[in-house]
Amino acid sequence: MRTKVEQNFSNFYDKWMRQLEDLLQLLLVVSKEHTDQEAGYEAVVDRLTAHHKEFYRFKWAAAHEDVLSVFTPVWLSPLENAYLWVTGWKPSMAFRLVESLRGAQTPATGSLAGMTEEQVKKMEALRAKMKVEEERVEREMERQQVAMADRKLVELARLERRAKTSEGGSAAAVAQVDGLVEVALKGLLVGLERVMKMADCARLKTLKGVLDVLTPMQSVDFLAAKSMLQIQMRKWGKMRDKCHFVNDIKPTLDLI
Repeated sequence: MRTKVEQNFSNFYDKWMRQLEDLLQLLLVVSKEHTDQEAGYEAVVDRLTAHHKEFYRFKWAAAHEDVLSVFTPVWLSPLENAYLWVTGWKPSMAFRLVESLRGAQTPATGSLAGMTEEQVKKMEALRAKMKVEEERVEREMERQQVAMADRKLVELARLERRAKTSEGGSAAAVAQVDGLVEVALKGLLVGLERVMKMADCARLKTLKGVLDVLTPMQSVDFLAAKSMLQIQMRKWGKMRDKCHFVNDIKPTLDLI
């Protein structure tokens, strides 16, 4: 059964993805127009970035209520979950996408094939900078994970077990230990929320940095490709889940 936070975020995410599909169609239309008016490109890029900012605002609010829900998101398929990096996409993925688009000789992505030497250098500098950010996030995540083996937590686990299994353990003693456990767990959850925000900030910095390097037309093509990947990954994940469900239920149906 889903918690209130999980249900609210699931509803929000379904709506957010539908809006992303609508925005993708707008991106593709604008991309095909090849107009010289940069204002048109900038307007649709602003709409996409605002859409992504809305996602992170909602996500942070949900994580503040229940941070574990964003680390085990029930609104994503197992396929989508498999490619998560600290609750989201890995920043280096954006640079790999730029490389792929630069090598694609198609009308929809041709603008990135025309990146200037200066743009390429700026993109490489940004990649190196964000690599450092990724490593910092990963070190902090590792620190949170190994904190579970902290001596104080180990002793607390032993104390709780002793209090609840000992015949002489009083209700007051059990309540006191439960209180200490609650404080310790709260500290761990605060740490997870902090590392999640660090990762999200790295994602937002990467997105802003890439868009700053690209021209408005190139930004439209980049965002279209990124949105398309996210949408298709979700569809592939749902398709796989549906196939597994059918395969699992068929033997049962055959018995009826």
